[in-house]
Amino acid sequence: MNTYGLIGYPLTHSFSKKYFEEKFGQEGIEDHSYHLYPLPFIESFLPFLGNNPGLKGLNVTIPYKESVMEFLNEIDPTAKAIGAVNCIQITNGFLKGYNTDAPAFEQSIKHFLTEMPEQAFVLGTGGSARAVCYVLMNLGINFMMVSRQFGDNRIGYNEISKHLKSSNLFVNTTPQGMFPDVETFPDLPYSKLSGKDFLFDLVYNPEETVFLKKGSERGAKTKNGLEMLHIQAERSWKIWNPE
Repeated sequence: MNTYGLIGYPLTHSFSKKYFEEKFGQEGIEDHSYHLYPLPFIESFLPFLGNNPGLKGLNVTIPYKESVMEFLNEIDPTAKAIGAVNCIQITNGFLKGYNTDAPAFEQSIKHFLTEMPEQAFVLGTGGSARAVCYVLMNLGINFMMVSRQFGDNRIGYNEISKHLKSSNLFVNTTPQGMFPDVETFPDLPYSKLSGKDFLFDLVYNPEETVFLKKGSERGAKTKNGLEMLHIQAERSWKIWNPE
């Protein structure tokens, strides 16, 4: 049995297991399984590997995309440049980390944007935010990171209004609005949004978060992270099973 899975905490929101189980069934892939492995602490990662010797690959989600890197034997150059890993290839105990979030976000955002925004705001500063910033930089889109915590190269939510342009892209990389906390949302100046703005949420469960709904009510274009999930999942599969 070839076993794959997802580590993070919590994992009640994740569709990854459902996605891969459907993939295995639809494509007739036998002797493969995919499981969710909630790890309350990253320090339990190595003992977890020791207790699951049949693992061939792992996806990594919140909050371990950065902290898992110290346990890996090798890191792909792109993942190293981003500073975050969300896919691990396991070959005879050798762990190599990759980042499939960046190419998946790039493909999905290109499908979404009908014009280049003047300014982008990346909500959050974790591993997913790093991948988003990497893509925006490569696309030549000016961006600012937004956080509730003070730090270099970032602004607070209360400062967004004074940086707004006529066309803005907001990318939510935080877990706000994610199941089961579906009533939460980023503190944006929603009343100032218009039909020229774009809201992209990496959250895909629920399908429409409060963040997206509030943007849609102001005429902004919106998109969730489900397509991005599918793209990164397929890229993970190719990493685990190279031709």
